[in-house]
Amino acid sequence: MKKIIFYMLLSSFSLLAACSTIPTDDIKIETEADENVNFSGIKSYAWVGAVGILKDPEGKWKQPKFDVDKEIEFLMDREFRKLGLTETSTNPDILVAYALGIDMSALKIKEDPKTKSSIIKNIPKGALIVVVVDAKTGYAVWVGQAIAQIKQNPDMRIAKGRLDYAITQIIKKMPR
Repeated sequence: MKKIIFYMLLSSFSLLAACSTIPTDDIKIETEADENVNFSGIKSYAWVGAVGILKDPEGKWKQPKFDVDKEIEFLMDREFRKLGLTETSTNPDILVAYALGIDMSALKIKEDPKTKSSIIKNIPKGALIVVVVDAKTGYAVWVGQAIAQIKQNPDMRIAKGRLDYAITQIIKKMPR
């Protein structure tokens, strides 16, 4: 499981999601769970941290006009409540951390529609990775990630909507 977390953190970075008028078709969700864990016994959680990673050598990325960390925690708290989990600072069953990464220099091979030849194009990428750790053992028991293209300068409604979609889909796949 530790290798999975390491791979997910190194291989990707994501951002943003939500409703029908919000573009979400580029957002890919992946999760992995420790099959030896009884997730139905999990009733409480505590936050243990967040990490942000930005790879933007040319300074193209623009900070959204809202506190992304607070929004992520608000949305995850909402989704955890839907699963019947309660946030606590005393003896939680699980610890929750997330990493948000943005790579503005990500490249992808695309087909030029005029020449039908392959070209390399800059397509900024982002990832949101959620890690759930067993509070007693300290081992990661579940990891979820959303990988997406970064939308250049989206309005706040679209940015929050994409983030909402990504978090909802990630947490929805957590075993119960």
